[in-house]
Amino acid sequence: MPPAPKGEPAGERGGWRRGGAPAEGLPPGPRTGRPSGRRFPNFLRRPESIPAPLLCLTAMFLVQTGIAFSKPLFGPLGVSGTTFLRLSFAAVILLAVTRPRLRGLRPRDLAAAGLLGMASAGMTLLFAGAIDRLPMGTAATIEFLGPLAVALFFARRASHLLWALLAAGGVALLTLLGEGGEGGAGLDPVGLLCAFGAAACYAAYILFTDKVGAAFQGFQGLAVSMTVGALVVAPFGLGEAWDGLSAPDASPLMLLLAVAGVSLLLPVIPYALEMTALRRMPQRVFSVLVSLEPAVSALVGLVVLGQLLGAAQLAGIGCVVAASVGATLTGRR
Repeated sequence: MPPAPKGEPAGERGGWRRGGAPAEGLPPGPRTGRPSGRRFPNFLRRPESIPAPLLCLTAMFLVQTGIAFSKPLFGPLGVSGTTFLRLSFAAVILLAVTRPRLRGLRPRDLAAAGLLGMASAGMTLLFAGAIDRLPMGTAATIEFLGPLAVALFFARRASHLLWALLAAGGVALLTLLGEGGEGGAGLDPVGLLCAFGAAACYAAYILFTDKVGAAFQGFQGLAVSMTVGALVVAPFGLGEAWDGLSAPDASPLMLLLAVAGVSLLLPVIPYALEMTALRRMPQRVFSVLVSLEPAVSALVGLVVLGQLLGAAQLAGIGCVVAASVGATLTGRR
């Protein structure tokens, strides 16, 4: 996460060097005097007592659970329609809670929030397309190439590179041998393209989340970026969502309630938790810590969707878990 206004980003140093300590109970951010979304639950307003790795793990479980619960909605609403409604509900919730004020922000701060919104929209839409065609564990593993690339880019010591390469080995096992040893021949090509596209968006999401978290007070930047994300997906999902809600045999109210509930699991609460964690830990550690996500995704896929794990998948998961633990221990500040 490159330089941000009013101080140094979490980045490699994992802390701020200018601007003094943040006000009690608030995430670090520029001192603009703007409200910071204090209607959020107390555990989000006062995260100091919660370890940053625990915030990341909680976010991962919520993300994968939200994805699993979203999959049944793909039938009536379509992949794009479900994604559009989910982002729209998330934007409405965050705007109502934080009521962001844009006056006084620099153009580059607003641009970062817009780019974060585009990255979030791409990551959400493409990953939804991937899990519609691939097992959750496989899709999440390919998507992990994004944070892995960030980890490699910011590696500073040989041990950091070792953990990243170990995680890459797990990615290779899950991707190449995770379909019964067929070398990936049984994987849907469109699903693979969606997963790799989601990986690129995930890398951008990590970088811009740090910038937006440094530039905006509280979760106001998240509200702005989520609104941009909903607008970006609208041309793809608005028509599909309308067709699903207006179908003769549809139950619009029940569908909307289901999407609203899923939007809390993904993306409202997890993105808020990840933004909080990225303010408090080095980018490199975060990037390799989220290598646990394929394991979490495979576990949720097994429990919620009944997707069984093969031997190669278990071996790959073991690699990424080991890489995450190693990166967390060696990267402790």
